[in-house]
Amino acid sequence: MEIERKFTIKTIPEDLSKYPYHHIEQGYLCVSPVVRVRKEDTDYILTYKGSGMMAREEHNLALNEEAYYHLREKVDGNIISKKRYLIPLRNPSFREGFRTPPEDYSLTIELDVFDAPFAPLVMAEVEFGSREAAEAFVPPEWFDEDVTYKKEYHNSYMAMLPMPHET
Repeated sequence: MEIERKFTIKTIPEDLSKYPYHHIEQGYLCVSPVVRVRKEDTDYILTYKGSGMMAREEHNLALNEEAYYHLREKVDGNIISKKRYLIPLRNPSFREGFRTPPEDYSLTIELDVFDAPFAPLVMAEVEFGSREAAEAFVPPEWFDEDVTYKKEYHNSYMAMLPMPHET
């Protein structure tokens, strides 16, 4: 089960270059249900995602490079390319009344910096172990709008947008 919230951000962290990152390229064979192929650095993955916005079933299957490129030729819409930075969020904040996590508890902010044609879009995703934690999460100050429930910010929706060169 994938449980995540998505946010736009106010500002990109100044020290972004110190964090590890992955180059991601992905395309969609189907958007309902979501069937995605992804290249993450040198890993190749076929993903099925069930319905839902914040919490949904997710299954990943490893692919080899040949299978990835074969399936990539069959994707609908646009290929999405981005750089994903992995930023630790130590001692995250939660709403009052939510059980206090251990002192050494941390989450990971996945900060996606999109390449053209989606640049300058930058979004942050945070994954959680439970719906309760996701709902009680208080985002850091540099996060902006919570877009978890806005389909326009889901990659599967963005991949199907007509690009200016297609009009």
